[in-house]
Amino acid sequence: MPGVSEAKNPRRRIGVVTTSRADYCHLYWPLRELAAHPGVELGIFVLGAHLSPEFGGTVAEIERDGFPIRARIECLLSSDSDTGMAKTIGIAILGLADALTAWRPDLLLLIADRYEMLAPAAVALALRIPVAHIEGGEVSQGAIDDHVRNAITKLAHVHFVSTETARRRVIAMGEEAGRVRQAGAPSLDHLLRSQLLSRPELESKLGVTLTRPALLVAYHPVTILKDTTAEADSLFDALDVFSGQILFVYPNPDAGSRALIERTRALADRRGSSRPTHIFVNLDSVTYWSLLGQVDAMAGNSSSGIMEAASFALPVVNVGMRQQGRERARSVIDSPADAKAISCAIERALGAEFRAGLRGMKNPYGNGTAAAYIAGVLASVPLEGLLVKEPAVVPEESHSRM
Repeated sequence: MPGVSEAKNPRRRIGVVTTSRADYCHLYWPLRELAAHPGVELGIFVLGAHLSPEFGGTVAEIERDGFPIRARIECLLSSDSDTGMAKTIGIAILGLADALTAWRPDLLLLIADRYEMLAPAAVALALRIPVAHIEGGEVSQGAIDDHVRNAITKLAHVHFVSTETARRRVIAMGEEAGRVRQAGAPSLDHLLRSQLLSRPELESKLGVTLTRPALLVAYHPVTILKDTTAEADSLFDALDVFSGQILFVYPNPDAGSRALIERTRALADRRGSSRPTHIFVNLDSVTYWSLLGQVDAMAGNSSSGIMEAASFALPVVNVGMRQQGRERARSVIDSPADAKAISCAIERALGAEFRAGLRGMKNPYGNGTAAAYIAGVLASVPLEGLLVKEPAVVPEESHSRM
């Protein structure tokens, strides 16, 4: 009727931003919980590598899973430079400003530390949309991700951290303790809730026969360095002499990723059929998790080697500085970016003695029960006053000037 205001939506609108296969793997089970919650209207904002054919067009996976996509934002430049990364952030801001205005959520959920995530955090601030952030308080000193993660932490209003150390770090950054919830890493929910593939099923899906020793390699540009692939020489030299099977997954779409892809293909050509080498542009969450459970070791500088691989007690050789400072289980062997050191570390990781020493270990990033907790908090946290944060307590000076 004229003059009667439109009824308020009885369900809470929760928007979620996903930019790549990496964060979607972590978000899958929280999205499932939110989609099933009777008090939530879910909206997915898809951008970045998801929409890039070069990186597998993984938006198709979101479509198959049936989540409601509210907007698709083309922003990833076909570039291999830091300038391209910077411009991608700007284009994402323009697209998200329109998308979040058109479907304005009550809360916006962001995860982790990809540089593209600066865009939704900035837009949400301007539009006065409270932000919830997953996986703040962690450390990866060898990537600009570290700075991005901390920036989003300060722009966020609800924090879901993975570990007790991360919780204390976020509070030390000046965030109110009541806003910081230790949930664990939601990617670990796959271990309890997803039906992982058996070895024959995995081989059939990948189109490969796994042979021992099988080494999974996930290596990304070290974005804190001027030359983001400077540490890669040592890794590829070590892999050049590795006699076992290698399974590569594509790097993140950062400055230097194309150079890494070219080097990976060249390595595969050199190794030939006698030393099988397989390259995968994208692996869905269940396939990737299943692979973690079937290979003999992992090498590279991916956070998945520290966060997810630990749930399988999988030996991991962490190369170089990218993950420097991140909490890790005893399954991780840190190696400098030196070919001989990496080869020795791989040999140690594949040894029976090291593997035996991992029996009974626990993953410090949680136990696979994060998603339901995160969804429950998002659906119930009071929105009134959420945007206004109390200032951090400033300690008194220990001495005064003369």
